[in-house]
Amino acid sequence: MATALITGAGGGIGSACARELRKAGFSVLLHYHTSFAAARNLAKEISAPATFKADLRDPAQTANMCDEILNIYGAPDVIVNNAGIAQYKQIQDVTDEEWQDMIAADLSSAFFVTRRFLPEMISRKSGSIINISSIWGQTGGSMEVPYSAAKGGVIAMTKALAKELGPSGIRVNCVAPGIINTSMISRFSEEELSAMAEEVPLGRLGEPEDVAMAVRFLASGDSAYITGQVLAVNGGLAV
Repeated sequence: MATALITGAGGGIGSACARELRKAGFSVLLHYHTSFAAARNLAKEISAPATFKADLRDPAQTANMCDEILNIYGAPDVIVNNAGIAQYKQIQDVTDEEWQDMIAADLSSAFFVTRRFLPEMISRKSGSIINISSIWGQTGGSMEVPYSAAKGGVIAMTKALAKELGPSGIRVNCVAPGIINTSMISRFSEEELSAMAEEVPLGRLGEPEDVAMAVRFLASGDSAYITGQVLAVNGGLAV
């Protein structure tokens, strides 16, 4: 059975991706950092063979997690680099530590995970890497400068990796969600969320399952000739 690793699987988008890939027949490995209970419950729900705890901002912890996976399962057939954090703050109020933390959590984590698995994937000459970016990585978001910068970096990394790994039979693509109904938007009031939905051409905010379906497509053979692309799941908010 093909394997898929989901980082940040305890969150809304990560857990939806895990469920969708399990439906597609993958054996799903779940990474979490702080969401132990959510990851444990999800593992039971989808019969995931294992969960792995690591702070992916730390290259040493990331390497240890990846090495454990390699020793037991080999390199995953699909990697979904989903782990990340968000922040809503004016740039002059962002501290040096917050900037570094955002880049580490949202960009470096995907680099560390991917780099560790690539030797085996290249040797095998197959694999699909799916990076989760954001609409703000495409267009930039006011009050979200560090987040936009990190997610824009994810898009650039995706395109560069696709060119580098294409000759090895490895596809690298990106999903850029719009405003998705997860805990990341819990800071907004119902009135604010309703106003946001009115700005979306399709008339609603996205659900984690909308993103998960795009991930499932990019993980499948249906996208066998697609690499280096950014699939925007935003209801038409940015076109």
